[in-house]
Amino acid sequence: MKKKIHPKNYRLVVFKDINNEKILICKSTVTTKDSIHIDGSDYPLYKMEISSYSHPFFTGEKRFLGKTGPAEKFKKKYEKYKKL
Repeated sequence: MKKKIHPKNYRLVVFKDINNEKILICKSTVTTKDSIHIDGSDYPLYKMEISSYSHPFFTGEKRFLGKTGPAEKFKKKYEKYKKL
């Protein structure tokens, strides 16, 4: 294996689904600003809008998340420049 290619900040991180408050603890190098205290230990916290706990494919539910996607935002922003 090549030396000095692995990240230094590989640690346990809590991933929290903000739709249903479920958490998953696994190793990651993701950058976080928040932290959380679980079972006597502090972990970095990464908040997710959707995970396998809330994704319609895994839950079988149809749900509207209430946020517009990048395409809708682009269309809304530039529709005033549309040629007639």
